[in-house]
Amino acid sequence: MESKSERKVKFEHWLCKILGQGQFEIVPMPGDASFRSYSRVLTQGKSYVAMDAPPPENCQSFVSIAAALRALSLNVPDIFASDLTNGFLLLSDFGDITYLNALNLDSASAQADALYLRALKALAVMQECREVPGHELKPFGREWMTREWDWHQEWFLEKWLGLSAVVNPALHSCYELLILAAESQPQVFMHRDYHAANLMVLPNNETGILDFQDAFIGPLTYDPVSLLRDCYIDWAEADIRRRALSYADMLRKQGLITQVTDDVFMRWFDWMGLQRHIKALMTFARKFVRDQQPRYLEFIPRTLNYVIQVSRHYPELRVLNEFYSGSVMQALKDNKILCEQ
Repeated sequence: MESKSERKVKFEHWLCKILGQGQFEIVPMPGDASFRSYSRVLTQGKSYVAMDAPPPENCQSFVSIAAALRALSLNVPDIFASDLTNGFLLLSDFGDITYLNALNLDSASAQADALYLRALKALAVMQECREVPGHELKPFGREWMTREWDWHQEWFLEKWLGLSAVVNPALHSCYELLILAAESQPQVFMHRDYHAANLMVLPNNETGILDFQDAFIGPLTYDPVSLLRDCYIDWAEADIRRRALSYADMLRKQGLITQVTDDVFMRWFDWMGLQRHIKALMTFARKFVRDQQPRYLEFIPRTLNYVIQVSRHYPELRVLNEFYSGSVMQALKDNKILCEQ
């Protein structure tokens, strides 16, 4: 396995072949929860974004999915150069204004609604994607959700909180209900990380879409709940519900959920969010325990509160609610991490 310094040399040598020796400046950019890293490359008055995706990351999926989404007139980065063997891509630069930045700066309801409306319209188009030439979209089904439940127990409950042997059959049965609810939904193109940190505010009221390389075919509500009940930003529950139901109306007009009532849609939305947020708790804990990246811990209180607050409304999920509001909250307090509900 090559060292970071060896990979840096290889990366810079690749850029030299494309842009010319000494003709560019590399500026590191914030990364995400994967092993990929990003840099802004400045050269001759132009700006690009370079992706460094070391194995086991897969650049081919990014290239193939980008082409499919671009064919639907969605705003995804253009690819100017690629080295798929080594995992290097040179992409168009969408700037620095993420949805997360814009929403944090301007939380006025009208402005936020306009941003979310654009994101939801783009999502409605994206969910129409049925195939990606040159890439197989795998199903996000029972196997994946069970694996994420196992990982949650390992990284969040055991390795981070020290809660061993506490997951009982009744709790497993609650998670099984979440899987069944996900399986009952229409299965569509699923971005998998469609949230405010992966969406860009572009000129002319356009929305740029990033980080789609791990797409699946999966439950209809996975991406909307990822966007609207975001682990990185707070909204009043009334705002979340209003925006979710506006998306349901969009889908009805597309013919995707013609026989689905608002109550059924919100149940799908809520329960899918529980599955996703349980997975996110695992991701944040693993980034700390395995990768020594403590900044992800700040998102755990909000994400855990989603699990507690949403599950509270469903009697079938009482055991799940009691576990996270009881044993897990107590373990957080014992670890001196405060979660206010």
